[in-house]
Amino acid sequence: MALTVANPQGMQVVWFKRDLRVHDHAALTAAAQAGKVLCIYVCEPQLWQQPDASGRQWHFLLESLSDLQRSLARRGSRLHVLVGDMTEVLEKLHQQLPIAALYAHEETGNDYTYRRDIAVGQWCRQHRVAWQEFRQFGVVRRLRHRDDWKDHWESHNAAATKSVPAANWAQLGCLPGEVALKDLPQVMQRLLPGLLDDNPVARQRGGRQSGIAILEDFLQRRSRQYRGGISSPLSATSACSRLSAHLAYGCLSLREIVQATQRHLASATDLNAHHQRGLRAFISRLYWHCHFIQKLESQPDIEWRNLHRGYDGLREADWNDAHFVALIHARTGWPLVDACVTMLRETGWLNFRMRAMLVSVASYALWLHWRPVGEWLARQFVDYEPGIHWSQMQMQAGTTGINTTRVYNPIKQARDQDPEGRFVRHWLPYMRQVPDAWLFEPWRMPDDLQRQHGLVPGRDLPLPLVDFENATRLAKARVHTLRRQPDVREAKAAIVDKHGSRQRTSQQRRARTRQAPETRLQLDLAL
Repeated sequence: MALTVANPQGMQVVWFKRDLRVHDHAALTAAAQAGKVLCIYVCEPQLWQQPDASGRQWHFLLESLSDLQRSLARRGSRLHVLVGDMTEVLEKLHQQLPIAALYAHEETGNDYTYRRDIAVGQWCRQHRVAWQEFRQFGVVRRLRHRDDWKDHWESHNAAATKSVPAANWAQLGCLPGEVALKDLPQVMQRLLPGLLDDNPVARQRGGRQSGIAILEDFLQRRSRQYRGGISSPLSATSACSRLSAHLAYGCLSLREIVQATQRHLASATDLNAHHQRGLRAFISRLYWHCHFIQKLESQPDIEWRNLHRGYDGLREADWNDAHFVALIHARTGWPLVDACVTMLRETGWLNFRMRAMLVSVASYALWLHWRPVGEWLARQFVDYEPGIHWSQMQMQAGTTGINTTRVYNPIKQARDQDPEGRFVRHWLPYMRQVPDAWLFEPWRMPDDLQRQHGLVPGRDLPLPLVDFENATRLAKARVHTLRRQPDVREAKAAIVDKHGSRQRTSQQRRARTRQAPETRLQLDLAL
């Protein structure tokens, strides 16, 4: 179909990526102020071939795109969905109608998107197309040091949210390579067979309208459970905000969530002290959300390389494929671990403490390198956010060099977080036959009870892959021996200086003559 453009010169192209909303969209607002606006989303097959991509993420994205398309249509615009390599898409588009400027939000993604954005920048310079990028989170591109980072975060989130602009929308026919959104699943299935098959029935649904409803429900009702409720997998499903996927895909902006929470704190008259502390803790975790993404922004190679290079070679040569296969198939023998893996497979979500426990068990008890484990977990998480994910993978695996070693004992965690076995019995049917007294270590059941209940460890329920106490003692000894080496200790200071958080604002720091950088970073990022 031929393009019908009243004035094709100087098109302002808004490139939607992981910012699938119209409200508080800085790139869209800027484009609307500059001229005729064309909105595009480019579905990149190469992106979905990356080892951290999965069908469950794609389906959430598709629902979010559908919501965005409806939102634009109500305003007289249209979302043009294109398929292909981004620079090739731009080249074809530019040949048909001159692009004056490309607008987008900054993205701290995986290595593919990092290199893709570099290529897009080169293309724009070659074709003299202005490329304007805007901050999506409280993350600072080309950050020189961390000293004033908290100030940047606070100023970004204190700024007024941008309302939907009154734009001069481009009225076009089909663009080169455009695909109707309803046909996109068939196109992707043809290009990447099997991708769409990964679509858990119980996963969260995408889209801004869903995100707004979840935020309202959290602020008005569920946030009462937030303080004290986010650690146990029994209560976390409702106690957590459940906004992480909507943040990851930009259905809601970080700023509007922060401000909505602050308004609720200031205006609600029925908040008791416990509820208020919970909401403040939630805002604090939104801060830590950006703090960890900043690490990947400042050092992109932590996606695949140890943050502290002194830990290179610690686990790489000892990879145990049998341990990894047992982990991903929920056959480690520790009921809470296997129940968490099963829940993650069936829903695409798990609360933070249980995520940390999975990585800890993989890293210490099973002595698995964090990178392959991280790729598997990334594919499981509908709310996969690369900056948080890879920072936390290394933090839990002990390769940052600046954090305390944290080993989660799955037996103790089960006693603390699922004392009646309701969670493990829900996700592991064979555990329903296990008497209460043996919930935490069912492999120790006496022979007569095994016969009585028809359960034989090793046949009807998996045996632990290793002796947890011995395995973790040896693992910690290896990590701590390396940590004590002079060159490893000396390299720590530079990492703290580059990535360590600063607890105070610059005004507070100026009031003090000396402040030690924080080395024990907050872990609980459950949103």
